[in-house]
Amino acid sequence: MLDLTGIYPPICTPFNQDQSIAWDKLEQNMKKWNQEDLAGYLVQGSNGEYCYLTEEERIEMIRVVKSLSPDKLVLAGSGCESTMATIKMTNAMAEAGADAAMVITPCYFKNKMSPAALEQHFLAVADSSPIPVVLYSVPANTNIDIPVDLVARLAKHPNIIGIKDSGGDITKVGMLVHATAGSRFQVLAGSASFLLPALSVGAVGGVCALANVLPAKVCELQTLFNERKLEEAKSLQHRLIPPNSAVTKNLGVPGLKESLDWFGYYGGPCRKPLLPLTPQESQGLKEAFKSNGFL
Repeated sequence: MLDLTGIYPPICTPFNQDQSIAWDKLEQNMKKWNQEDLAGYLVQGSNGEYCYLTEEERIEMIRVVKSLSPDKLVLAGSGCESTMATIKMTNAMAEAGADAAMVITPCYFKNKMSPAALEQHFLAVADSSPIPVVLYSVPANTNIDIPVDLVARLAKHPNIIGIKDSGGDITKVGMLVHATAGSRFQVLAGSASFLLPALSVGAVGGVCALANVLPAKVCELQTLFNERKLEEAKSLQHRLIPPNSAVTKNLGVPGLKESLDWFGYYGGPCRKPLLPLTPQESQGLKEAFKSNGFL
């Protein structure tokens, strides 16, 4: 049984100015992140710009991150649009050292992604995967939200062990925990903005973009919750919401990468067609960190 408890940053993929992967900068970032109390990393999540990477780059990212962090769990974003491609990618990432596969909902033909289609997809991937599978629901990007009753059915599969839910609906997070109670299924919050309420209704941790930039603070929030220091936890949660909102739903990956540079990591450019922040966007992002005591 793989224990998913803890905080996982969905790490950014660092690029050189010529758009190639900056492997030396990845190593630098990993050395800093490895000093934090993180449970592991999501490699090739949305913030890793996985949709802009080649198959070879996606697999090599898993291999490199695992070699640099052998004591941390590596969750591999192996989702592709077709079931066949997802199975192939999942197996390749497992061979490269991934501990679990995080599989996003296919979404290009979203009107055809019925619960029956999604169930067939996830079961086929889980049947073929040599590593445990974690479902990944991010409706802001896919316009698809996995229904609770479907998750409850999928949770019965012995190789499907959890879900990252990025929807932000705490009622649904609580329902997911309740619907899978008594099983080994685990729920991860998909954002630092609602980490504390998610923990309070039974989530075991979070995959949080802000943990790229403020890993110690995001980990501290879960520690405060575990220690029942709820007033301190509430205060920290409130402070994390503005910068997290800035680097997720407002500015996205370009904002996250720019903020990495401010905190001693390498952010660097995004892959085109993503554009860097404008000066006005950069100033607003900086204010979100400064006004809450992080810069």
